[in-house]
Amino acid sequence: MPAFDVIVVGLGGMGSATVHHLAARGHRVLGLERFGPGHDRGASHGGSRITRQSYFEGAEYVPLLLRAYELFDRLAADSGRDVITLTGGVMVGRPESRTVSGALASAQQWGLEHEMLDAAELRRRFPTMAPAPDEVALFEAKAGFVRPERTVLAQLDLAGKHGADLRFHEPMESWEPDGDGVRVRTAAGEYTAGQLVITPGPWAPRLLADLGVSFRIERQVQHWFRPRGGVEAFQPDRHPIYIWEPAEGSQMYGFPAIDGPDGGAKIAFFRRGTETTPEALDTAVHPDEIDEMARGAARILPDLPGEWLRGEPCMYSTTPDEHFVISRHPAHEAVTVACGFSGHGFKFVPVVGEILADLATTGTTAHPIDLFHPRRFRE
Repeated sequence: MPAFDVIVVGLGGMGSATVHHLAARGHRVLGLERFGPGHDRGASHGGSRITRQSYFEGAEYVPLLLRAYELFDRLAADSGRDVITLTGGVMVGRPESRTVSGALASAQQWGLEHEMLDAAELRRRFPTMAPAPDEVALFEAKAGFVRPERTVLAQLDLAGKHGADLRFHEPMESWEPDGDGVRVRTAAGEYTAGQLVITPGPWAPRLLADLGVSFRIERQVQHWFRPRGGVEAFQPDRHPIYIWEPAEGSQMYGFPAIDGPDGGAKIAFFRRGTETTPEALDTAVHPDEIDEMARGAARILPDLPGEWLRGEPCMYSTTPDEHFVISRHPAHEAVTVACGFSGHGFKFVPVVGEILADLATTGTTAHPIDLFHPRRFRE
């Protein structure tokens, strides 16, 4: 008899959610992680991630988002940790931009509450913002932010309380089929299980090369600035989360001042990264990156780039179509994979954990995940 029902490799956002769901269902679970709990060497750090329902990336995601909201609320209640806050949010750009038109299409298809604001109304409602005359915004009251480190730690704590065996600083070195299950090797020994779940983050190109997916690992930098005049106008009850697509530049996204009077407000470019590997990640933030971000911020929020406080790189694991990979492994019935979250995955963390627990224990899930099968890259 295998020692475990399921082994989960990688305990970041998706992996920690998976061990939580599996252990809560009564399964014997082993979790393996190459770093410590809530580490900063992947994609699940930086203090905040946007959550929203009017999803410009595709209306197919909305049912998963609705379930994720329910599960974040449950996680907050079960753990006693503040993991999700709704501040309202705006998707800003020209009406034909992907950010606005895609969000509007999702909202209309799923009957999500929203408002459309012209530039004058956006400036009136949120005086920190400076839209161009031809820009509009979709306002969604249920948008906000989640706390990645708190979420990971809450899920790990609950998994441990339900009996999961969590081992840190112990990366998987290899795995192989073992009868109807799997055998996993680490530097500390060998483990057997009926099922293996791999949530590798930026290690996907190495651990899941046989999927046939051309993952791109991108270094992205998050910045925190102290606004001119202080953070009062950027408080969460006055300033929303935002994703902004200027006609002449890259998408930018940002947050209210959520970390106290000295924490500043966070802003970043979306998909203006450089290719890297986990081992080669440059953790320094350079003057030209700060200057570029300050110029971008000044274009949309003139008071924001008063003083740069700090920056923090993270890594995106991006697929060619920017959609996720979530499925049973096409060649191995005992293996389930989740990777390639392409810079927009964290808001889905608790529902992805639910899906992976379903797949590992029953081979199927009621959630709509056909979009995420890796066979699409071979068809």
